[in-house]
Amino acid sequence: MAMLKALVVDDASFVRDLVKRTIRQRFPVIETTDAQNGRRAQSLMSRARFDLILCDWEMPEMSGIELLQWMREQPQYAGVPFIMITSRGDKDHVVEAVKGGVSEYLGKPFSPEGLSNKIIKVMGSQLTDAMARGGKSMAGPADALRESADLLTRKTDRPAPSSATSPLKDESAGLLSGQAAGAATDKAAARKPAPSVASVRFADSTLKSVVRDINLTEVRVLAKRDQSFPGILDQAVVDIDIGDDKMARLNGYVHQLQAVDKRQDTDFVSVTIRFVDEDPVKLEDLSRFVARFRGGR
Repeated sequence: MAMLKALVVDDASFVRDLVKRTIRQRFPVIETTDAQNGRRAQSLMSRARFDLILCDWEMPEMSGIELLQWMREQPQYAGVPFIMITSRGDKDHVVEAVKGGVSEYLGKPFSPEGLSNKIIKVMGSQLTDAMARGGKSMAGPADALRESADLLTRKTDRPAPSSATSPLKDESAGLLSGQAAGAATDKAAARKPAPSVASVRFADSTLKSVVRDINLTEVRVLAKRDQSFPGILDQAVVDIDIGDDKMARLNGYVHQLQAVDKRQDTDFVSVTIRFVDEDPVKLEDLSRFVARFRGGR
């Protein structure tokens, strides 16, 4: 029944699966193919024509902006919609993408509703006509609820912070103050003079926290209970200040939520985020941060 073809490009298979699932459930007339980086996408696009490209920015071998620039130079792709899906939402990157010919820009973490709206916007009557010919209607609220139960994120998409130097440090530097009643394992870290601060973004909220432990596969952060918490397996972007006015934006999902104290009225919650990025540049930034974090413990 597929009448249109979409190419999903992201180095994280978890994100590719989220995008493909949303398209499959909401737009059954669109057949999806995926690629792990821009170079592979370029190869697929040279052999077949796609009606829609959904692409990450930061990827190994060829980035999303490089793929976009190459694509706009190809006559058969000059007018094909290109949606950039990325954790980089600062003004400079948006402007660069617009200059490169991007059709729409969607920030990670995204919701199925936000992604669907972008697809409908860029494809317009081409998608509407294809859905009508296939006897299908555009997905409604009930579909979004089913998708949420199927591991997708929720509500509206949120852009990334506009600058690597945000008020994050000021807001979170005292996060652990007053934690004397907390678990013994967290008391020593609470006394550290300069805790490593992290902002964890979800589709409908941002969690201010401090890093309790981190390695190349996951990070465990501690956050005050009075904030809005995600669900297990929700998509997440972890923003960590890695120094030199540089912010690492790491894609992942919620692996574990746990009360810090063995009591119902605990003030702090531990959140573990599993990383899904495979970009060597991000892994290198993460490695440097892990080394510095562990060296200062």
